Amino acid sequence: QVQLVESGGGLVQAGGSLRLSCAASGRTVSRNAMGWFRQAPGKEREFVSAIRGSGGPAYYADSVKGRFTISTDNAKNTVYLQMNSLKPEDTAVYYCATDARGTLFSDMYNYWGQGTQVTVSS
Repeated sequence: QVQLVESGGGLVQAGGSLRLSCAASGRTVSRNAMGWFRQAPGKEREFVSAIRGSGGPAYYADSVKGRFTISTDNAKNTVYLQMNSLKPEDTAVYYCATDARGTLFSDMYNYWGQGTQVTVSS
């Protein structure tokens, strides 16, 4: 059984930083593609970042490139999203996912976490 548990969300001022964690069970993050998505109120879920396993290529949405960094910790079987220089428009529920059925950039993943709220105040 695959489980993904996100944590690390919260309220932060614009310009601040947060690090999101996604602890996985039933899948090894070092050998599986992992994705981060977000959904703001009234908007569709959108791609944020993905990585093809430990040391694999990383991908970012243009809106977060240069500010967010995705990484993995194999010992903890966890994928992280380091978010710097946060903006109010980054406010959303952030989800991690694994087992992509299509491209890494679409939301066609088989397994999702429950999400963690990120709120950036201006």
